[in-house]
Amino acid sequence: MALAAGFILLVVLMVVGMPVAIALSISGAVGLYLVGGVDLAAGIVAATPLGSVNGFEWVMLPMFILMANLVMISGIGQDMFDIAKIWVGRIPGGLAHATAITGAGFGAISGSSTAAAATLASTTIPGMIKQGYNPQLAAGVVAISGTLSMLIPPSGAMVIYALLADMSVAHLLIAGVIPGLLVTLTIVLTVLFLIWRHPEHGPSAESYSWGEKIRSLRKAWTFMLLFAAVTVVIYTGVATPTEASALGALTALALSVLRGVTFKQVLNAARSAVETSCMLALIIVGAHLFVYFLTMTQAAQGLIGFLAEAGIDRFWILLFVLLMYLVLGCFMDLIAMLILTIPIVVPLMDSLGYDLIWVAILTIIMGEIGVLTPPLGMNVYVISSTTGMKLGDVFRGSVPHVIAHLILLAVLVAFPALVTWLPSTMD
Repeated sequence: MALAAGFILLVVLMVVGMPVAIALSISGAVGLYLVGGVDLAAGIVAATPLGSVNGFEWVMLPMFILMANLVMISGIGQDMFDIAKIWVGRIPGGLAHATAITGAGFGAISGSSTAAAATLASTTIPGMIKQGYNPQLAAGVVAISGTLSMLIPPSGAMVIYALLADMSVAHLLIAGVIPGLLVTLTIVLTVLFLIWRHPEHGPSAESYSWGEKIRSLRKAWTFMLLFAAVTVVIYTGVATPTEASALGALTALALSVLRGVTFKQVLNAARSAVETSCMLALIIVGAHLFVYFLTMTQAAQGLIGFLAEAGIDRFWILLFVLLMYLVLGCFMDLIAMLILTIPIVVPLMDSLGYDLIWVAILTIIMGEIGVLTPPLGMNVYVISSTTGMKLGDVFRGSVPHVIAHLILLAVLVAFPALVTWLPSTMD
C-alpha cells in the first residue's frame, strides 16, 4: 500500500509540473512516513542531504559540466566540424557525415548532450542548409549526433548511473567507447540510406586537395589533448575518473585561454556549471530519499521473487525493461528515468545473471532515443530554439535515426561482447 501511494504521489507531482528534485523528495519523505512513522522519516530526511553528495566521486559531475561549457565557448567544436568537412564533405551527404563525426568528437570531450546539440546546431545546420540540404535531414542528424555525449566518455549520464548503481565509473565510461563508435557508424549509414533515396537532400560540398586535408589536421591537437586528458588516462589507470575530470576541466580552461576566451566568458561558463551542478545535487538528494523509501518497502526483492515464481524467461524480462525505457523516454529526461528505475532494475538484472555494464549501456542508448521522441524530446527543443526551426520538422528528421538506433540496440543485445570486451581489458 505504501509503495503504491509513494509512486502515485510522485507521478501526480511530476504531472502537475513540480521540479523532479522536489517531487522525489516529497514523495520519498511521505513514503518513509507511511512505512516507519515520523521518527524514521525525520531521521532519514535530516541525514540524506549530506550523505548523498559528500563523496569525492561526485566531483566528476561539476568538473565534466565545466569542461563541456569551456569546450563550447572555445570554438573547438567548430574546428572539429571544419576538419571533418574537409575530409568527407565532398561525398554525397558529406556535411551530414561531418556532423556525425563532430558529434562523436564532441562527445569524447564533453559529457553534456544538450551542450553538444546546441553547439552542433549553431555550427553545422546553417552550413548544411546553405549548401542545399533538406532542413529535416540536417536537423535529424544534429539531434542524434548530440546524443553521443551520453555514451562516449566523459558522459555525465553514465557517471550518475554508475554512482547510483554502485558500479565502477571507470569501467562503465570505457564501455561506452565501442558502442559510441557503432552509433556514429549507424548515423553515417542512415544518412547514406536517406541520400540514396533522395540524392537532392544532401548535395556534395566543396572538394579539397590532399594537401589541404593534411594541413587541416593541425587543428586536431586540441581535441586529441582533451581526449587524452580524460579517456586515455582513465583507461590506462594513470588517474581515477575523479582526477581525470579535474584534469579535463583544467585542460579545457587552458585551451580556452590560449584561444582568446575572455575572463567574463570563463566566469559565465563556471556560473552555468555551478547552477547545473546544484540542480543535479538536489535531484540526487531527492533520489536518495526515494531510494531509501523503495528499500524499506523491499520493492526490488518483491519483484524478483514474483518473477522467479512466475518462471518468465529472462530474455522477455529484458525486452520488457527496454520497452519500459522507450516509453518513459517519451515523457521524462534520462536522469529522471535512471533515478526512478535503477533501484529496481539493477538488482533485477543482477538476479537474472546479466552483465550490469552491458545493461547500463543498453539503458543509455534507450535514453539517447528518449531525447528525440515526442512529447519531451529535449534535444529537439534545444535545436528548435537554437535555429528557429519548427519542432515538427526536427522530430520528423529524427525518425529514421530512432529506427536505426533500435536496430543497433538489437545487435548489441545479440552480441554483448561489443560492450563488455573493452572494459574487460582494464586492470
